[in-house]
Amino acid sequence: MSIAIITLSPEGALLAARLGSELPDSRTYMHRNVPGQSTAERFSSITELTARIFHEHAGIVFISACGVAVRAVAPLLKHKTIDPAVVVVDVRARWAISLVSGHEGGANDLAIAVSNVLFSEAVITTATEALKTLIVGVGCRKGTTSGQIVTAVNRALAEADLSLSDVRLISSADIKKNEQGLLDASRELDIPLKFISSVEIRNCLLDFRHSDFVVEQVKLPAVAEPCALLAGRKTKLLVEKKSFNGVTVAVAQESCLS
Repeated sequence: MSIAIITLSPEGALLAARLGSELPDSRTYMHRNVPGQSTAERFSSITELTARIFHEHAGIVFISACGVAVRAVAPLLKHKTIDPAVVVVDVRARWAISLVSGHEGGANDLAIAVSNVLFSEAVITTATEALKTLIVGVGCRKGTTSGQIVTAVNRALAEADLSLSDVRLISSADIKKNEQGLLDASRELDIPLKFISSVEIRNCLLDFRHSDFVVEQVKLPAVAEPCALLAGRKTKLLVEKKSFNGVTVAVAQESCLS
């Protein structure tokens, strides 16, 4: 997926550099008034730039206000099956908003990918995703296969009489972001994978069970339970950590008012 990263400010330029280093096949476009040296292509009009590159990339990430992105893409939109994925990130990296072509065009997945780099909150409003309320936290040893992870997730859900179709996210710690078995399991299950920063896990004040073994192995108090809780909003733990052949799984539910 070819990605265009568009930034209008010095703060946005810093975020663009981080995204560009971790998102494969990406190209950065920077407003000519942003100071400093950069290999990014410079532009003077975001409207003209967007019109020129709109169909050159499968996805576009605007590091800007939503209004700027909306005005830039609005005249160009045709249909969700052919328009590129459009994601908007604020300059403080609080949010990664799936704006256009969320499900069919891949903006939901792109928002998750951006949030995994910037540790921002992915905002997804597509009805098919917004109605899902379960988050599965996963911890695993290095080299664990996708088959082991898929089996563990399915067993944990089945034992709790929960449905895979209600799972919005799989979540794990950022130290696992290059774990191939976890990445493959996410694709096989067709569920986005959200990574939680180690700093956030260590500072988490939510109620979860700490593990001396995990502290010894990866210097974190736990993985599965805090990741399930921290990946969503207003979460509560439905299934405490269970272990299946070296894979730990916990399940949290979102949008819980009590």
